[in-house]
Amino acid sequence: MDLSTLCERYGDRLALDDYADVDTSPNGLQVGPDEKPVETVAFAVDAVEATIEAAADRGADVLVVHHGVSWGGIERVTGTEYGRIAALIDNDIALYAAHLPLDGHPELGNAAGVADTLGLVDRKPFGELGPVRIGQRGRLETPVERGDLAETLMRELDTGGRPVPVLDFGPETVEDVAVVTGAGADWLDEAAAADADAFVVGEGKHRVYHEARETGLNVYLAGHYATETFGVRSLQELAEEWGLETTYVDHPTGL
Repeated sequence: MDLSTLCERYGDRLALDDYADVDTSPNGLQVGPDEKPVETVAFAVDAVEATIEAAADRGADVLVVHHGVSWGGIERVTGTEYGRIAALIDNDIALYAAHLPLDGHPELGNAAGVADTLGLVDRKPFGELGPVRIGQRGRLETPVERGDLAETLMRELDTGGRPVPVLDFGPETVEDVAVVTGAGADWLDEAAAADADAFVVGEGKHRVYHEARETGLNVYLAGHYATETFGVRSLQELAEEWGLETTYVDHPTGL
């Protein structure tokens, strides 16, 4: 398959154009030529030197990630940007990134993966960001104790065995759950306004403690990395369906 075909197929499935005005990440091909034969595709959450070198060791022609190397443009190629881009060019690896489109996709996205893991039903888009949504909200068929939900997240997500911190200011029994992966805590007010019992995010800022307490909401800090492995795994499955060799580079941060 040619690189341009791969990019076009992913772009169509992820509706990249819908996010162009709200995402600081330029989604799509970030590094690489317009045309390049692709046989092996590597997948990782982050485009960093460690994952790029691992992709090179595995003979990848392209690396597909959630977090790319460009955020709002690159003014200077120095420091870590130089190291990452140099590693890509030196190893002749193209880089494809899908950020918010891979958070909010209702089937392939990170929030969808967390919702699948929790078995949420009656799901709907959640996490308003301009004209798009980057999360999901749904209902547990069988309500659970809030501590049990934390145990499920720790068991099912790639948390590195660490406990999932819970700001337990909401109801003791959880049924209605909202999800925005990664740095999703900014949507806490929306979760509270929707009368969710629990809000699952990757990480939180200091103020989230008081916001959760004052709105009466259970907030689960399940890990930025741990909540954002689902999307690239979904893209890996698509590549395999298209007849490409694939490899996944797991490089958890514990954060």
